[in-house]
Amino acid sequence: MGSLGALVKYPNDFYPLLKLKMAARHAEKQIPSEPHWAFCFSMLHKVSRSFALVIQQLDTQLRNAVCIFYLVLRALDTVEDDTSIATDVKVPILKDFYRHIYNRDWHFSCGIKDYKVLMDQFHLVSTAFLELEKGYQEAIEDITKRMGAGMAKFICKEVETVDDYDEYCHYVAGLVGLGLSKLFHAYGSEDLAPDSLSNSMGLFLQKTNIIRDYLEDINEIPKSRMFWPRQIWSKYVNKLEDLKYEENSVKAVQCLNDMITDALIHVDDCLKYMSALHDPAIFRFCAIPQVMAIGTLTLCYNNIEVFRGVVKMRRGLTAKVIDRTNTMADVYGAFYDFSCMLKAKVDNKDPNAQKTLSRLDSILKTCRDSGVLNTRKSCIIQNQSNYTPLLAVMLFIILAITLANLSPNWPNN
Repeated sequence: MGSLGALVKYPNDFYPLLKLKMAARHAEKQIPSEPHWAFCFSMLHKVSRSFALVIQQLDTQLRNAVCIFYLVLRALDTVEDDTSIATDVKVPILKDFYRHIYNRDWHFSCGIKDYKVLMDQFHLVSTAFLELEKGYQEAIEDITKRMGAGMAKFICKEVETVDDYDEYCHYVAGLVGLGLSKLFHAYGSEDLAPDSLSNSMGLFLQKTNIIRDYLEDINEIPKSRMFWPRQIWSKYVNKLEDLKYEENSVKAVQCLNDMITDALIHVDDCLKYMSALHDPAIFRFCAIPQVMAIGTLTLCYNNIEVFRGVVKMRRGLTAKVIDRTNTMADVYGAFYDFSCMLKAKVDNKDPNAQKTLSRLDSILKTCRDSGVLNTRKSCIIQNQSNYTPLLAVMLFIILAITLANLSPNWPNN
């Protein structure tokens, strides 16, 4: 629930954190009783991080389809990520994965921790998949087939150019955007979004993850798998791993900023996609991860800590994003605020400063032109408050007591 120090520094985080904790407990109580569905939703909570809560706010029919879609692709991704699997074994599995989802008996041992459990018990995911309506099954099969083929292609291919980078991100994330758009359309509440906009929704999230996870990926055992394009990083260092060494700190930050500038090109498409959504639950499902992404890029920009450890938004700010992302006005406001923060970090001496500023100015103009900036609740601008450190401590104590005494039979509101 966040540390005492964080609550003292950010006392306005208290209420959103409490609401997030209560919502998470409520979501846990919604796990279906059938063994295969119980496995799927409990596994979703373990492997999806921030997605689990917003997925479970969807209507039951769509919730089930998105849950299975996510787990199927997470399992596919687990096969791709396991660097201990020989290429001649991995490639056929990736290409045929769309067939395996119809097999109630198929499973494959790979991955670690919760991902290994997912793979060992994958037959339970297949059982749930086979209970979905035909339209959902066809959409999931189509995306799984295309993604598996794309992943197999890049097992044997390095990411050399920015075009390669965009193509890889399309296979592993842009197709997720296309698949979700198909599921929303099959559900009946949304028009089928243009592929280009759906693709950008996935690329923006994927590129954020690739940027943020540099150190984890470069240090992966038994060997690293990296997707930073040579066309970008070779301008700064001779080898991609050189970015993590202290003597290359200046070049590393310049390369990082170059990567972030590349990611920003997708923002306008993402804003267009979200502005066309009708269903409030689907909107929140799509919007919350996008706001988290622009917030994460803002933290990463010009930040050498990306090459030293983990850079992520504090839990209280994450809770605020989840609590306050309810309308398109909230999204425009969050993108505006984070873009202003990022713009303030741009050093004119950075090789890509003018390109970065141009892309940020485009985002800021889109947000201003919406005409709704004055109607949103800001996630990052602190409201005027009379909170004192002593009151923050008292709030933390109250929170601890409240959570300790929450009954297992907390009412399902």
